[in-house]
Amino acid sequence: MIAADEGALACDFMETYHIMDWRALPARRAALFAYGLREDSRIKLKLAGSPAKLETMLLAMAVDALNTLVWQNTQAGHEGRDQPRKILALLRGDPEPEKAGFDTAEEFDAWRNSLLTAGGD
Repeated sequence: MIAADEGALACDFMETYHIMDWRALPARRAALFAYGLREDSRIKLKLAGSPAKLETMLLAMAVDALNTLVWQNTQAGHEGRDQPRKILALLRGDPEPEKAGFDTAEEFDAWRNSLLTAGGD
């Protein structure tokens, strides 16, 4: 835990146990306290590779679903354009999705010419 993020571990000890200097504890006691941290503590989320608490991610999923439902009932939704960004994807740090299609014929021509000049790969 120390190697993963010492600052997160120190914050968790301060928040949970009100221990300002966790290094002053005997090693076994510090290990016991670290083991006893909640599953949604900073250090345990970091070790699990989770960007946020489960509750936060579930709320983001619910908002994403609601945004999609609302968007589908708009003119843009019927035309399949301007889809709302997903909050969960932002939390996870997912890359931006590539735009599907072209807005203008000039964009298509520029893309096509870039492929032709690059050898068509």
